[in-house]
This record gives sequence, structure tokens and C-alpha cells, in this order.
Amino acid sequence: MTNTDWPLWEVFVRSRRGLSHTHAGSLHAPDAEFALRNARDLYTRRGEGVSIWVVPSSAVTASSPDEKDPFFEPSADKPYRHPTFYEIPEGVQHL
Repeated sequence: MTNTDWPLWEVFVRSRRGLSHTHAGSLHAPDAEFALRNARDLYTRRGEGVSIWVVPSSAVTASSPDEKDPFFEPSADKPYRHPTFYEIPEGVQHL
């Protein structure tokens, strides 16, 4: 198996404790362990990462940008999901 036949992996890095993982990029690797080591070397060279996730690209399911209107339309009829619907009571701080 050549490296062009290796599966594609998506890499997510958490840069500081308490923050969520963000997508850093993609790489090809023969297995998860190799992908994790390559992701460490490629995306955290300056020691900024505290956690790395590698996920096979084939395991990622995403919505299509072409179908955004019908896909996200059901949320438009629920105004309570928008923070502008609520009035903040007097005396509430840091909300």
C-alpha cells in the first residue's frame, strides 16, 4: 500500500485546556496511531496542542451547502431559540 492509497484523516486540535477542539486539517495515514503521530508532528510543532483527535474522513457525515435552506428551515419557526426573543430581567449580570 502506497501513501496515496492510505485513508484520509481529519485532525482536530485543542490548543489550550478548557477550549473545544478545532479542525486543523487533513492528512493521509495507514492507521489511527500513525495518523495521531503525524498530526502531532504536523499541527502542534510549537507545543501549542494539549489534545488531538484524528477521525477517518469516511466517518464524517456532513450536510450539503446546496441543501442549506430546506435543512435549516425547521429552526426558523422556533423564535424561542434566538436570544433576542427573551428580555433580560433587571439585576441579572453576566448573561
